[in-house]
Amino acid sequence: MNVWWRTLLTIWRAKVLLRRRGAMPPTSVGRLKLRTLPTDIDLLGHMNNGRYASLFDLGRFDLLIRTGIWDAMNAQGWYAVVASETVSFRKSLQLWQRFTVESRLYGHDDKAVYQIHRAVVDGEIYAEMIVRARFLRRSGGVVNTDELFQALHRPDDLPPLPDWVTDWAAGSALPSTKAPAPSTWE
Repeated sequence: MNVWWRTLLTIWRAKVLLRRRGAMPPTSVGRLKLRTLPTDIDLLGHMNNGRYASLFDLGRFDLLIRTGIWDAMNAQGWYAVVASETVSFRKSLQLWQRFTVESRLYGHDDKAVYQIHRAVVDGEIYAEMIVRARFLRRSGGVVNTDELFQALHRPDDLPPLPDWVTDWAAGSALPSTKAPAPSTWE
């Protein structure tokens, strides 16, 4: 339940910052200061690996709202979904430890936007997640990234994706929802 409260507080904070400071450029790094709570901890006494994704969602909300993407999506009847994600862990976050979630739009291809989220303590990366997010229409269909930037009234100034990201996206992709995807084990 604490992630619900954290989510509501994050959305409220991001909307206040958007009103006060205006929209951040899409190339900005969003930062949220958090603390590891007892509900984040697993039996080994450190943050549960599954909790990182939930807390990185907070960074995604903050970034989407503060860049103006959130309002543009809602105005158009669009929403974002995670298509794939990979997290790498370096150090464990302990109970009550303060850390910062850093989030940045990393680039895009024709169908998806890529984001990087990090858990950072005193400038040092503890964990990092790459996320491939697609934008969908509530009426059905995929929003391409050209249309997304046009709706934002901003230039597409995100850097080109590195080859490893393109390779990762292709290698981790499941079949289309229109193609069969039987669960068979080799």
